[in-house]
Amino acid sequence: MNNKRKLFGTDGVRDLANSGNMTPELALKLGRAFIRFTHGRKIIIGCDTRLSGRMLEGALYSGMSSEGAEVYLAGVIPTPGVSYAVKSLNADGGAVISASHNPAEYNGIKFLGADGCKLSDDDELAIEYTLSRDERSTSPDTGRIHDSPELVKDYARHIASLLNPEAIIDCVTFDCANGASAMSVPVLVGATKFSQLNTSIISQNFDGLNINKNCGVMHMSNLTDYVVKNGMNIGFAFDGDADRVLISDSKGRIIDGDIILWVLGRWLKLSGNDKVVVTVMSNMALEAHFADEGIETLRCPVGDRYVLETMRESGAGLGGEQSGHIIASEFTSTGDGLCTAVLFLNAIHDLGENVSTLVDRFGRYPQRLTNLTLKRPRESVDMSAVNGIVAEYQDRIEHGRIFIRTSGTEPLLRILVEAPEIDTVEELSAILSSRLEEFC
Repeated sequence: MNNKRKLFGTDGVRDLANSGNMTPELALKLGRAFIRFTHGRKIIIGCDTRLSGRMLEGALYSGMSSEGAEVYLAGVIPTPGVSYAVKSLNADGGAVISASHNPAEYNGIKFLGADGCKLSDDDELAIEYTLSRDERSTSPDTGRIHDSPELVKDYARHIASLLNPEAIIDCVTFDCANGASAMSVPVLVGATKFSQLNTSIISQNFDGLNINKNCGVMHMSNLTDYVVKNGMNIGFAFDGDADRVLISDSKGRIIDGDIILWVLGRWLKLSGNDKVVVTVMSNMALEAHFADEGIETLRCPVGDRYVLETMRESGAGLGGEQSGHIIASEFTSTGDGLCTAVLFLNAIHDLGENVSTLVDRFGRYPQRLTNLTLKRPRESVDMSAVNGIVAEYQDRIEHGRIFIRTSGTEPLLRILVEAPEIDTVEELSAILSSRLEEFC
């Protein structure tokens, strides 16, 4: 079997909807291959708010049903909501139809195992191999299809149960990115004291085409401007499938995944968890802060499933990404924006934190992330030559780093430069962008 995936990227199969690698025909075959690989007989399917979601959903569950699987359709629900449903219903796996933070014209399919976690690289490779054989069941028996809209409410009430009532504060805003959280945040608010306070929900009127459009984690000014203008104490923004969260403080400054991890890491240490997994993109200041707190930092490749794998291997109870994917293994099996928001409120209450000073006290190293558009397949980029150029400049940074990678979800070459001095960061970013353009 070829040991390199062709369809699956960092977060499932993703492409322009109804073209490329995200057609109904492929969705049907993926559904069939997933069941043939897992031998699953009870599967949960959820999607975000994209117009193409129902089209792909029909094809996906048709493929699964044709192999005898019983499928429960959760409808619009966050990715972690599907993960929760898989575990709570003792299902054999799940699938999420979403392109996460991408614009509405994209869509994707990612699979979850019986543990509610994203599949490993090897599992996805095996599904690709099964797909390439394009076999199908010849049995006349097909699986039943169940409409299960109650699953999103079950998930939201579960998240509400994790919130310490004493940690609920006034003047909180939730930006739903016109995505999946628009179905769960109102239930969360209604099930808690938030409903009695000055709580606002914005970007919740989805139309199938406005997911992530000028809102959510991809356009934080939508939230930060609202927070400042309306005198809110804190705001939480999600992405399209709500597995990520970023936060605005009362001054409209962004609290990213690194600062969230800094808060949650100290909070979880109170119960004995003293290891945190971060990706290669996390700011070096985070390691310094954790070292001061006696917390061990471990790094892994970008992608929340790699975070989870490293957490399992190391016994860490917390892991995440600067982009806002956070996993606290005691509470969730995958990145979960709503869960992270609730745990953050619990943490700042228990730690006696002042949210409005977090950005000032974190003191991050200056970073510059530059994205170069790839005009060729990511697999054809000569990374050995790219890394050779990087090595020429790495010695110029005494206490910093340069990190280059191809995106697993978009046709981009990402260039990260980090150093104590902003002038060094800007200069090297410009030089590297110019020199690496030829590899794109």
